[in-house]
Amino acid sequence: MKRLRQAREDADLSQTKVAKALRRPQTYVSKAEIGERRLDVLEVQEFAKLYHKPLSYFFPKG
Repeated sequence: MKRLRQAREDADLSQTKVAKALRRPQTYVSKAEIGERRLDVLEVQEFAKLYHKPLSYFFPKG
């Protein structure tokens, strides 16, 4: 998911900090960012909340 990394960087967070906040391994965050791991809407919501972004940010139109 392309926008995950951008949102994390906008929030000035490392993958490690995000992983700890989500109680997941760092590889979960890495694989989600590069598209090796599919995320369901509930998982994307967790990222959105942490990054202070609306859910729609991760699903751009077009």
